[in-house]
Amino acid sequence: MSSVKRFFAQTARDALRKVKEELGGDAIVLSNRSVEGGVEIMAAKPAVLAALRPAPARSPEQREEDFTVSLSTRGRQREEQPPEQSAPDDSARQEAKRWQPFRAKRIAKEHIVAPAAPLRPAARVAPEPVPMPARVDPTPVERSAAVQTPPPQLMEELHAIRDMIERQLAGFAWGDLARRTPFKSALLGELLEVGFSGELARRLVDAVPAEADLPAARNLVRTALSRDLVTIGSDADIIDRGGVYALVGPTGVGKTTTTAKLAARCVVRHGADKLALLTTDGYRIGAHEQLRIYGRILGVTVHAVREAGDLKQTLRELRDKHMVLIDTVGVSQRDRMVAEQAAMLMNAGDVRRLLLLNATCRGDTLDDVVRAYSGPDLVGCVITKVDEAATLAPVLDALVRHELEMFYVANGQRVPEDLHLPNRSYLLHRALRRLPEQSPHRLREDEAALLFAAARPAGASMGAPIA
Repeated sequence: MSSVKRFFAQTARDALRKVKEELGGDAIVLSNRSVEGGVEIMAAKPAVLAALRPAPARSPEQREEDFTVSLSTRGRQREEQPPEQSAPDDSARQEAKRWQPFRAKRIAKEHIVAPAAPLRPAARVAPEPVPMPARVDPTPVERSAAVQTPPPQLMEELHAIRDMIERQLAGFAWGDLARRTPFKSALLGELLEVGFSGELARRLVDAVPAEADLPAARNLVRTALSRDLVTIGSDADIIDRGGVYALVGPTGVGKTTTTAKLAARCVVRHGADKLALLTTDGYRIGAHEQLRIYGRILGVTVHAVREAGDLKQTLRELRDKHMVLIDTVGVSQRDRMVAEQAAMLMNAGDVRRLLLLNATCRGDTLDDVVRAYSGPDLVGCVITKVDEAATLAPVLDALVRHELEMFYVANGQRVPEDLHLPNRSYLLHRALRRLPEQSPHRLREDEAALLFAAARPAGASMGAPIA
């Protein structure tokens, strides 16, 4: 009879029962697998394993606290004697106890069945406690970092709660302002709906005394805005002063057309031989040719430059000219080429930049443009597309807050007619003109309060209304 036997049954429980009945409760399960129609178990008596692998002698310190499972109720007692003190005929039994748990546990796991009734674990002896490492208290710096670094989700929720509370307080402040000084709340709403920023609108309304009525408050706001708006006078026209000016700004703002308008004014006053035109726009198809057409009409030479060295050399050759106008390539305010273009112009010599601002843009877009093109060589700006803008409030707001001087106003495509020195009365009228009653952009009282709350200054306390 073979020492290793195969047992087959429909379930693992029945197969283990057959192993126990034929080989005894101390039989060793060598393998098990699922086969067609049931489960197959290979088992043998303990003596077989003893012949193949004698039990190694272990010292008491090396004994493992095994969790044994036996097919017999007799095998529930834990062997307490060291192996070297056991009888020779007990070696097979001890080796069986070492291997039995792995076999029985694997069978139960693979077939997900409860063991037969006789299968019961032996009493588990609690292992010796493992010494825990000594507790190390965190340092004050670590405690501070743990306290000051809450989870990102919690921080996001706290920011949302704070924003909601600030908006509610802003609404309360608006309501209190409307009760105490109704004309101030009305005037503030008018400034916000035509396009002024919350920062400048609050500053203008705050300067109005509390005893003034609405018509007087409007006049005071107009006076304050006119005082803060810096424009060039007729006696300081750059056409008469002369020099080297580069017209810069984003794409589509009208640099080439404005260059032609300034060139025409200079030719009328000083002659064509006192003016030179330069272009650095080698990106747009036909950009150089467009300026050449203007130069041919005016009788002015046009030079194309590509790099800083070429520009510097050309300006040195044109130093006897009364005025040199440089038409630059349009660069988005978010493009790194803005800094490269500014560096090229500054390294070329005494070149002053004129920034062109589109009057049809939003206030935040104008802020981006001014910040991107700012620098010590930026002397002022030219406002373009005034004829296309519904209101001039955003562009005047940007000029006042950034303290940027206005040189010219362009309101059309005609050369040179549609270029003018700034007219304060006209500009303020266009900026402060109220929207028509039927305009969908008119604000109701509650909408003005929400806009006032959204336009609050960063970090400002909304509990105190405008005095």
